[in-house]
Amino acid sequence: MKRLAILGASGHGKVVADAAGLSGWHEVVFFDDAWPAVAKNGPWEVVGRSPDLLAKAAEFDGAVVAIGNNGIRMTRQQELVSAGLKLISVIHPSAIVSPHASVGAGSVVFANAVINACANLGAGCIVNTGAVVEHDCEVGDFSHLSPNAVLAGGVTAGQKVWVGAAATVKQLVVLGDEVTVGMGSAVLTDTPAGMTVVGVPARPVHFQD
Repeated sequence: MKRLAILGASGHGKVVADAAGLSGWHEVVFFDDAWPAVAKNGPWEVVGRSPDLLAKAAEFDGAVVAIGNNGIRMTRQQELVSAGLKLISVIHPSAIVSPHASVGAGSVVFANAVINACANLGAGCIVNTGAVVEHDCEVGDFSHLSPNAVLAGGVTAGQKVWVGAAATVKQLVVLGDEVTVGMGSAVLTDTPAGMTVVGVPARPVHFQD
């Protein structure tokens, strides 16, 4: 029997667990630092905190971190790897992933998402419901494409990039590390690291201290 541990009993975690069950994992359980106050996540059991998962690493055939925040997800995934857990990717059976694409360990690909030929997805990424990663895209570790986001062909996205729901990035555009793209935006030009852009066409947002 294949047993999967999920760290992070969130709404996002419910979708990860659902996709995992549909893709062949027989038993899925959660670990969350809010346990025992949080003992259920939808129909799934929360059975301990993150130290409990690290102590029970040998009891599971795989693990995945279900935390939406890119930086926190990166830190927690690194902890699991250091403890010897096998990080797996979860791909919903209705997603289309080209056999000529690659999906990094700890990444999740949800229902009706598409990852086309020669696209490469880093470790710990989220490709949310209906999102599209077109041919020849390079997506860095711990990035998140929200529902119905689209990366056109040949886009390069750095690490910990966040692309909002229904946003589109034009072909061959480069997004630097930790770029945030607002929902519904259309990114037409390269975007430097750390910048937040919104609108059609997307423009930088300048935050006041």
